[in-house]
Amino acid sequence: MKWRTGARLLLTLLLPAMIGAAQQSPDAPEQVIDLTVPYRALTAGPKAHWFGYYDKHEFDPTGRYVLAMEVDFQGRTPNADDTVRLGMIDTQNGDAWIDIGESRAWSWQQGCMLQWLPASSNEVIYNDRDGDHYIAVIKNVFTGASRTIPHPIYTVSADGKTGMSVPFARIDETRPGYGYKGVVDPYAADSHPAEDGIRRVDLVTGEAELVITIDQIAAIPAPKDPLGKHWFNHLLFNPAGDRFIFLHRAFWEAGGKSWSTRMFTARPDGSDLYCLADHGMVSHFIWKNPTQILAWAREPGTNDHFYLYTDQTDTTEMIGDGVLPTDGHCTYSPDGKWILTDTYPNKERLMKLMLFRVADSTLVPLGTFFHPREHSGEFRCDLHPRWDRVGKYICVDSICTGYRQVYLIDVSSITGV
Repeated sequence: MKWRTGARLLLTLLLPAMIGAAQQSPDAPEQVIDLTVPYRALTAGPKAHWFGYYDKHEFDPTGRYVLAMEVDFQGRTPNADDTVRLGMIDTQNGDAWIDIGESRAWSWQQGCMLQWLPASSNEVIYNDRDGDHYIAVIKNVFTGASRTIPHPIYTVSADGKTGMSVPFARIDETRPGYGYKGVVDPYAADSHPAEDGIRRVDLVTGEAELVITIDQIAAIPAPKDPLGKHWFNHLLFNPAGDRFIFLHRAFWEAGGKSWSTRMFTARPDGSDLYCLADHGMVSHFIWKNPTQILAWAREPGTNDHFYLYTDQTDTTEMIGDGVLPTDGHCTYSPDGKWILTDTYPNKERLMKLMLFRVADSTLVPLGTFFHPREHSGEFRCDLHPRWDRVGKYICVDSICTGYRQVYLIDVSSITGV
């Protein structure tokens, strides 16, 4: 458990041992990690390890255990027979890997939605596949006891009792790297089916109800109507669990590759539907509190920016103008004082990690991670920074050494926790 305090991970020392000179990226800088705060790798190669998306609990409530996934290949699309191992890292016992199961329903960008079940200190939830359909599994990581929910989940309410589900096979076709293999979409030929969409799932009984259909949302007029296939992506409950957000996406043309995006909120039963943004582009977002959402989006008369939206109103506020100039995977610290975000690789293939102080718009750069050019598109490894439960540590995924691994970063000197 050796911390590197303000240290730099040297490519010349690590890469020959970890991935071999033949695999070394020709555009690699001398340093693959350059951080101003203490950090350490929680996992190591040759197997690949990562957590996935930025908006889920990776740390248990005590901060001791950190969830991660493990596979023995990179650089190709998972097929229906590929399994991913699931585990938790004991940060108080030499960063030991504790195996907790496996999944047959996963993607490079969001994994299998592995996360600590909200309001629980001993259970996790993740998606899996049982034959010709996707499921969710709730498992006690200490006893091994588990139960199956007959529907996959995308987001879980704060009390851990309700999940929202979407057709992952449809996402796999429209957005490679985010959906799952192994299940056939029965409505693949329909650009906006009325029989499929968002389902509310009771995580106690397993019962599910279709609450918002794809056809229902496609029928809501937009400034410019797309003509291709429609789908739902990126669902997230608010902290109170009484509303959730989702993105409606559709290709501009049939068989096209570029899409339009609208951002909606609703109650878990599909009622009180509200369109927060309909100007064609919404990217990463996070709930600040039960009524406000921070999102990288497009609004009339301006370039793309971070905006703070107030749910069920037309109130918007630009955040970090001139300070946060690029899209990133954004989250608020547990005390709400900081925004943690990152960037995609720049021309030097460096991904930046930073903190933004909300009170005075101060940007605190944390450093950079190298990202090899050969890992791109579906197979890229975004940092996807995640907070612990108190604001002392963050975790990121990085492929800076040639293998994606999980890194723990101590930001307590900045956040004061």
